Amino acid sequence: MTTLLRVDASIRVEGSVSRALADSAEAAWKAEHPDGIVVRRDLGLHPLPSTIWPTLAAAQVGATPAEGADRTPLAEAKALAEQLANEVKAADAILLAVPLYNYGIANNVKTWIDLLLIDPELVRGTGGTAGRPVIFTLARGGGYSPGTPKHGWDHATPYLERVFADIFGMNIRTAAAELTLAPVTPGMEELVDASKVSESEARVAAEQHGTVVARELIANAA
Repeated sequence: MTTLLRVDASIRVEGSVSRALADSAEAAWKAEHPDGIVVRRDLGLHPLPSTIWPTLAAAQVGATPAEGADRTPLAEAKALAEQLANEVKAADAILLAVPLYNYGIANNVKTWIDLLLIDPELVRGTGGTAGRPVIFTLARGGGYSPGTPKHGWDHATPYLERVFADIFGMNIRTAAAELTLAPVTPGMEELVDASKVSESEARVAAEQHGTVVARELIANAA
């Protein structure tokens, strides 16, 4: 059975553009592959504890709990990190919905990725992710395209590409909407129309990516 791992990161539900784009991609994927399974992890509504990665990182360099100390936190951290890595390794495709916060990725996404990078198989490229598809549905409140004043200020997308393409070896497809804060931000009124165009184009791209990925998975399974 083909599995799509959907990971949402927005702290918003209503009005979240990254979630809406992911909905479009998922609906297109399901239309082509109605028997496929969608596994969900919502980092926005259910963030991972930020203390887990330091606990595991300390253990990696030999800083184990003192004799007689409670080892439960370390055991729980290892179990959760293994669960997260197994979700990624078991997925035939990943749908990652991420908004741009303060020019980078939010702490909830960084914690998730940090825990994935604890897994030696994912880091070495032996976790089975090589060649598998990942769809990014991204939302950026401002404009960061070439020629804009803040071109180059998007520090989230290059980081995600580095991790999922260069480390995990996955094939990335991206649907990104910009200027998403224009309708609600004073001073951005003249950009509202451009915002609507960008979101519409991103929605079409998300649907296309969902359709293509589903068809590729079905063809590969035949």
